[in-house]
Parts: sequence; structure tokens; C-alpha cells
Amino acid sequence: MTKQLHISVAPEVIGHLGPVSVNNSLLTSLVVLIILIVIAFMVKPNKKTSEKSKFTLLIEMVVEGFYGFFKNIAGDRTEKLFPILFTFFLFIILGNWIGLLPGVGSIGIYEAAEHGKKLIPIFRSPNADLNTTIALALISVGITQYLSVKAHGLKGYIGKFVNIKNPINFFVGILEVISEFSKVLSFSFRLFGNIFAGEVLLVVMTFLIPLIIPVPFLILEVFVGFIQALVFTMLTTIFIVVATEKHH
Repeated sequence: MTKQLHISVAPEVIGHLGPVSVNNSLLTSLVVLIILIVIAFMVKPNKKTSEKSKFTLLIEMVVEGFYGFFKNIAGDRTEKLFPILFTFFLFIILGNWIGLLPGVGSIGIYEAAEHGKKLIPIFRSPNADLNTTIALALISVGITQYLSVKAHGLKGYIGKFVNIKNPINFFVGILEVISEFSKVLSFSFRLFGNIFAGEVLLVVMTFLIPLIIPVPFLILEVFVGFIQALVFTMLTTIFIVVATEKHH
């Protein structure tokens, strides 16, 4: 039996925890979370000494840079919004880049298939799974709606979508409802499509020409992974700013 190139849109199940199925993208998401937790403990201030390691100084420089970047968009709201926004960015970019590491998508278990053997990878990029990107989109849109209610009150929030006194505003309200739902689709499919397509390209190029040729595509995907994390976070910031803006 010969080995064949296997590409699956859906994540593959690699085990079970009781009745719960564990797929490879979920396992990789847990690895990303562990990495973030380890980094958080590494940059935690040490009470015994005031000296900071080079790694801590590097992380602080990155955080300060992004804080200034988001401050240009969110203004005075940055202090409250930055923790959730930067968490979005870190999780997405690590999820994108971890899928480019050697072994992710290539180390797994071979199972018998109709025309040979297919590889079931143990690890898969979290954002190459539509379930993960939809979850991120729902969190982003949910936070936006919550902050909008908090800023305008429940009556003002509902009034943005329902206005029966003016036919034009009533029609605009319907468009606003559609717009809010479309954000979930836009967020999730944009991130999933770019990351999954990039990984498929790398797999195919590596399968056909294993040496040298895939390197430029790998560098391109590093850049794409950064851009997609930045775009997702920027759009979330802009939507929150617009949703909490006081209208007169």
C-alpha cells in the first residue's frame, strides 16, 4: 500500500476524553494556551530583584509598541480594551505560526484508506479549523455588543436596530442587524480561508518538491499569519469604537 497526500478541511479526531472527542486543532490550541501561560509567568515581575531579563525587556517593548498602536485607534478606551485585544492578537498569531513549525501537520498516525494509507496529523493549526475561527468571531462580536449595551443602555442599544417612527431608520435598522451577523461570517471565514489555504499550499509544495522551493512560501506564510492576526484585532477594535460611540 502506498502513502498518499491527504488534505482534510475538517479537523481529524485523535482521541476521546470520555464522550468528548479531541481533535488535532483542539490539542494545538491547548499547546498555544500553555505557551502563553509560560510566557506570562516568565515576564512576571520578580519581587526579590528589580533587574529584568532581556526576554522580559523584549516582551515589554512589544507590548508598549502595540499599546501605542491601538491607542491611535481606540483613544481613551485603550486602557480598558487593550488586555482583550492583545490577547486576541497573541492567540491568533501563535496559532497561525505554530502551524508552520516542522512536525505540525506532518507527524501523525497512518491509517488504512481506500487507495493506500492516509496520515492523521497529531497537530493542526487552530485557525485552520473553522470551529476555532467561528468561536473567535463570536467572542469578538459578543464583546462588541456587550460594550455597546454598556455605553448606550439597553434602550439606546435596541433603538439602533428598531425604529418604527421613521421608515428610513427602520430600514437602516434591518441593515444594521444583518451587518452584525455578517461580521461573524466575515471574521471567521477570512481567518480560516487564509490560514488553511496557506497550509495547503505548503503541504502540496513540500510533497512535490521537498527541498528549497517551499522556503519562499514558508516566509510568505509567516507574513500572512502576522497580517491576519493584526487585521482581526484591528477590525475588532474599530467595531468596538464605532459601537460605543455616542451618537447625537
